[in-house]
Amino acid sequence: MHEVQAKSILSPKNGMNIYRGCSHGCIYCDSRSKCYGMTHEFEDIEVKINAPELLERALRKKKSRCMIGTGAMCDPYLHIEEKLRLTRQCLAIIERYGFGATVLTKSSRILRDLDLLRGINEKAKCVVQMTLTTYDENLCRIVEPNVSTTAERFNVLKTMRDENIPTVVWLCPILPFINDDERNLAGILEDCVEAGVKGIMNFGMGLTLREGDREYFYDALDRHFPGLKERYIATYGNAYEIASPNSARLYKIFRSTCEANGILYKPQDVFGYLNEFPDSCFEQTSLF
Repeated sequence: MHEVQAKSILSPKNGMNIYRGCSHGCIYCDSRSKCYGMTHEFEDIEVKINAPELLERALRKKKSRCMIGTGAMCDPYLHIEEKLRLTRQCLAIIERYGFGATVLTKSSRILRDLDLLRGINEKAKCVVQMTLTTYDENLCRIVEPNVSTTAERFNVLKTMRDENIPTVVWLCPILPFINDDERNLAGILEDCVEAGVKGIMNFGMGLTLREGDREYFYDALDRHFPGLKERYIATYGNAYEIASPNSARLYKIFRSTCEANGILYKPQDVFGYLNEFPDSCFEQTSLF
């Protein structure tokens, strides 16, 4: 890892990435793509060491409270968070100033900060988001080798349910010829229903591949699924959108399950929920 002094922390849409790079090793990671202009090795994680100070400065200047998001590009609960605790510091600032928070992660380390998540949710709104791709634990260890297993992430969702903290699941990517089967989908959806998730984000049953990401993914296929790279190349060439041959059937199951259980599933509806700040918190009292 290496530390930098960042100039700003919040995007125009109030998202933040405290870290840049990742130690999870997921074989399909889009954040490896060259289009994002990363100038260091992906595993050499860039740490915005002054993130808490920048966040507090930004929140002080805001005229009204809103949802603050983290995890869209890089997980806020990487292994180094155990020591650095920058995500925890930022959550504490969000809680203190009465803003809302959405946190997207694949790590059960988020349970360490349950006290802050609970406080944010009591004052405003907190949404915990979890990525789930692979129901089979053995397969999960191959495609997402250095991160909490699906069972561990499911435990996080149940914990949040019991704490009345709403959750959203990102059901992506679905890897053609690897986890694009009904049994995998049914297992994940069953967990989502049991955990009482508010929404499930899905952009189609497949994945995206582009320069940087594609090469890393194909190397992993050679190591773990011999011959499958050639099948991908023959089927998809250099396409960006890689749809599963089972896409239509899987999406029908996904949609019907969500509708039957009152789960948001259209991306615009899920994003709308994530960005919505509670009306009860709009009464303008002094924040400071």
